[in-house]
Amino acid sequence: MHTADVVLIGGGIVGSSIAYHLVAAGCKNVLVIERETAQGKGSTGKSMGGVRAQFSTPVNIQMSLYSIPFYASFEERLGHPCDYRPQGYLFCATTEKHMAYLRANYEKQIAMGLKNVRLVAGDEIRSMFPLLRGDDIVGGSFCSTDGFVDPYSAMIGFMTWASDHGATLWKNAGVNAITCKGGGYEIATTRGTVCTRTVVNCAGAWAAPIAKMVGIDLPVEPLRRMLVPTEPFDLFPHTAPMIIDMSSGFHFRPEGRGFLLAWNDPEETPGYKTDFEAGFIEKILTRAADRVPVFENVAVNPKRAWAGLYEMTPDHHPILGESPEVPGFFFANGFSGHGVMHSPATGKILSDLILTGKTDLIDASLLNFSRFADGRMIHETAVL
Repeated sequence: MHTADVVLIGGGIVGSSIAYHLVAAGCKNVLVIERETAQGKGSTGKSMGGVRAQFSTPVNIQMSLYSIPFYASFEERLGHPCDYRPQGYLFCATTEKHMAYLRANYEKQIAMGLKNVRLVAGDEIRSMFPLLRGDDIVGGSFCSTDGFVDPYSAMIGFMTWASDHGATLWKNAGVNAITCKGGGYEIATTRGTVCTRTVVNCAGAWAAPIAKMVGIDLPVEPLRRMLVPTEPFDLFPHTAPMIIDMSSGFHFRPEGRGFLLAWNDPEETPGYKTDFEAGFIEKILTRAADRVPVFENVAVNPKRAWAGLYEMTPDHHPILGESPEVPGFFFANGFSGHGVMHSPATGKILSDLILTGKTDLIDASLLNFSRFADGRMIHETAVL
């Protein structure tokens, strides 16, 4: 029988960041349980890797204000790269309603202490990117510290540092059962049983079945998101930021020698679907060529496209902290597409809550599990 002070179920970027923050705070006896033979086979390795502070709710902005500087100094803190590229995020508004929304968000972001965000006029966007179709762009917002990271590298960096300083990672270990025993938990895995007083659910899109093992109905469901990388393409500048067309939701960023194209298909239904659907390519290329006419001739190899899962909550905000009904069982779930970008803050928040019962990074009550029963949901409208 193994014992640990804290057991983290799920070795993706969220579990890895929590492990790092716990160990860095002095809690060494941490066990991370990963069901796959390698880390990152869930959603982490399939993420687009965007990081941004341009959100519409204070709690998301606060999490970004911790996470983005963390990524900027990742290599000097951990001795491992995360490939943070501050190329920015540019939201392009095509209606006055979009512009009013960006203006309201901008006011909030500045009030929260974000320094590098600014509103831009349509003419400025047209002169910055003459290859964008800009006839209908009325303005936008740009933040120069937003950008991208390599999710896989960040996850490996967190976990390697944690392992080097005392944490243990079990790979190829599926969780079969979690039993409450004498004020703690017995977790039966395919690699043996472990006893602990504290369990953290970091199972990503598979969080609900883990919560079910302790009798909790967790409102987290999987939603497929597909990404399409282009073949090498140099007719659009590779210094470009993540560019978001607010009229269609189409967004893209440079990746390797080509570009990575993304679009949230409103017809997508929840479920554990991780296959890429070939029909998606035509849908996304239509929107791509509409906003960036030179993309009309971009080459795409369907075999290189992929699908991953978002873990959606009813209000698109994560569920963080201890279960009100099951003491010692913590949630780090439901990031709704923002798990990679907010993993540094999540690690800090969970580590604080586990070790001291409170955190000053955010008002943790905003993201607790009870908000659903209490009708205190907070809607994030800036979901990509």
